[in-house]
Amino acid sequence: MKRVFLSVCLFLLASCSSSSLSEASPESAGVSSDAILDFVEKLNKEVDGMHGIVIMRHGKVISKGWWAPYEQDNTHILYSLSKSFTSTAIGMAVDEGLLSLDDKVVKFFPNDLPPNPSENLKAMTIKDLLIMGTGNHNDTLGPIKESNEKSWPKIFLAQPVEHKPGSYFRYNTGATYMLSNILQQVSGQKLVDFLKPRLFDPLGIDEYTWEECPMGVNTGGYGLKIKTEVIAKLGQMYLQKGMWEGKRLLSEEWISMATSKQINNGSNPKSDWNQGYGFQFWMCRHNAYRGDGAFGQYCIVMPEQDAVIAIHSGVKDMQQVLNLIWDNLLPAMKDAPLAENPASHVKLNKKMTSLKLPLVKKYAKPAGGIVGQTFTFEDNEKGFKSVSVEDRDDHTYLKLENAHGTQYIYFSRHLWVQDEIILEKNLTQAVGASNGLQKIACSGAWQNSRHLKVVMYMTETPFRLTFDLKFKGSKMTMALNYNVIHGPRDYKFKGSK
Repeated sequence: MKRVFLSVCLFLLASCSSSSLSEASPESAGVSSDAILDFVEKLNKEVDGMHGIVIMRHGKVISKGWWAPYEQDNTHILYSLSKSFTSTAIGMAVDEGLLSLDDKVVKFFPNDLPPNPSENLKAMTIKDLLIMGTGNHNDTLGPIKESNEKSWPKIFLAQPVEHKPGSYFRYNTGATYMLSNILQQVSGQKLVDFLKPRLFDPLGIDEYTWEECPMGVNTGGYGLKIKTEVIAKLGQMYLQKGMWEGKRLLSEEWISMATSKQINNGSNPKSDWNQGYGFQFWMCRHNAYRGDGAFGQYCIVMPEQDAVIAIHSGVKDMQQVLNLIWDNLLPAMKDAPLAENPASHVKLNKKMTSLKLPLVKKYAKPAGGIVGQTFTFEDNEKGFKSVSVEDRDDHTYLKLENAHGTQYIYFSRHLWVQDEIILEKNLTQAVGASNGLQKIACSGAWQNSRHLKVVMYMTETPFRLTFDLKFKGSKMTMALNYNVIHGPRDYKFKGSK
């Protein structure tokens, strides 16, 4: 495998690459460079796992940056932020007369219906799918993923519909999949192909992938992988009420409905998950709205401030990031341009082009009898078979044998080392890596003579994996921690020579 050693210089070059989005100084858009710098410093101090951010105001990028080893040109999994793109496609289909909000769901799946469809199921509409008001008491994605049935619609339609459609909010990723399936039926195209000439091409988007179900239908509710700036473009198109470079992509009527409260989803005034839900968009405090995805993928649109904020990250507390925006960035957005402040602008740019996640620190020499020795693991759920620490040709790496063969995990304490590996099947599926390979960047160092720590970022995902290998005589343990994941975050493996 080809390895890339990511230095600060290479990162700066990537961060300065051209973008189709116009740029302007923060001050010209009524925001001080000092305020953005203060906001970013708070993100660095208080949030673990920022990956990339683009801040737009009045149609122009006023600041952007990526935390190494993440880069501007990385595509990154969106998780449920994919839903907002699916909603956009449905809006385009409605605009073209291919669908109606009042269309009944059951009419599209005559061969997948249960023997005696309930009245609630028969009443479910396209609109109910969009507003997460299907009437299902539980998310249908769980039964869909747990079943061996290849027809996801059959599983969805077999689930109980306990509530009258349109009356009960339940976040339901299976509902978004159904929208994707219906769109493919009425258009003859997969969701991603339907969006290409209507959204991706007009916005200048040429790098994207979207997961599919066993039937070859895009998953809709998750699985889209794109760059951070693409999120900003989607938000800006919505802010411009469906217009892009003088061309209408989506009707203003659809934009208005999609981004306004269509169903109640809670009563906590301090929660941005309780302000109402539109068509696959969340309503926010401060009269803003957003699409978002697990672990901190955001498309935040602030109409009153004429602003868009796009974020990729791997965070545990998504509300924390929104709070920092409302408390720090929103108040800094003034109605009129500010006097230019070149010194502060230079300082901000320097900060934004040198953002980085922490490398593994400390340095020690390994004790004898460790390097070059193979430690075989006991049987484990991850399929890890053995590991050895190798130090050859000025490169230090873990040689990990797993169910997919030999994986080489190169690392350094001085810089991030990029490569590709196949770590485990379920994580491969989670990030939509169809060929099994996941792009990684690693840093590592000996914490003491018998403790090796290696940090791995999967750079198209929110995931950070930390390996702690501890050696004692002929025995070793390898602890594995995920920063975020759907499922257990901590594992421990025992091995011996």
